[in-house]
Amino acid sequence: MNGIDILVSEVGPRDGLQSISQIMPTAAKCEWISLLAAAGVREIEVGSFVPPSVLPQMADTAELVVHARTIPGLEVAVLVPNLRGAENALAAGAHKISIPLSVSETHSLKNVRRTHEQMLDEIRAIAGRVSALPEAQRPHFEVGLSTAFGCTLEGPVSEDLVVRLAAAAIEAGAAEVGLSDTTGYANPAQVRRLVKKVWDAVGREKLNGVHLHNTRGQGLANALAAMDIGITTVDASMGGVGGCPFAPGASGNIVTEDLVFLVEAMGLRTGIDFDGLLRAREYLCAALPDVEIYGFTPEAGLPRGFGEQ
Repeated sequence: MNGIDILVSEVGPRDGLQSISQIMPTAAKCEWISLLAAAGVREIEVGSFVPPSVLPQMADTAELVVHARTIPGLEVAVLVPNLRGAENALAAGAHKISIPLSVSETHSLKNVRRTHEQMLDEIRAIAGRVSALPEAQRPHFEVGLSTAFGCTLEGPVSEDLVVRLAAAAIEAGAAEVGLSDTTGYANPAQVRRLVKKVWDAVGREKLNGVHLHNTRGQGLANALAAMDIGITTVDASMGGVGGCPFAPGASGNIVTEDLVFLVEAMGLRTGIDFDGLLRAREYLCAALPDVEIYGFTPEAGLPRGFGEQ
């Protein structure tokens, strides 16, 4: 992957900022995104194309895509809830479009107000729009299987249903699926088991990434389990900001700074520079003074001699 072993995909500008009441100014978001990219972050989910009446924090996503596209080498990702959102993402020029397909239908109705079948219809429609574009202009289209490990609204989620929906999403035209622990229910054994089941159903090349939350302190353990069996993309949010506003208690994204330390400490490459990452964190803390920012590594500092061996 262009000189790296693990792609740390930064989702703070979307999953982080959508979950707090404070609205970060567009100029501040642009500067934060620029600092993240300068630190070596290769992929950033800059926002979500949802109606401003639903999430006013995401009202400037099109402007953020335009800004982020000016940064060389940065993969610009966005979340969309439906075809209309995808059309806005296409117009803005996003490199990657993700749509959530909640395995918990209760969560799907709460989150995007659609059943599984309605969401599969949206996926087919988006895939049709993407495939109609010239090949060089097509964004990568991913379906994120939300609440794949459990749901605060329904409780346990059937792994067989996760597998069936993964296969249905690929059949509907998605290039890839991802597994999302929206509510922080997952454990390492479950992560290994479910990734393998989905691989068996759709192929290894159709599942490369996971989106994990640290709600119950299992985020890094789950990330390590995923990487150990071959997952190569892990989502994280700077300072651990964010969660899901439509899943009660679903706080706590993995802290980007701690994930980067974990990966680099194991001798794997993220391509991310710690000094640059801490500059981006300092900027975020100044921009969101009333928001709690997490992270063990920034508090403790890097071990003496780290990175010199």
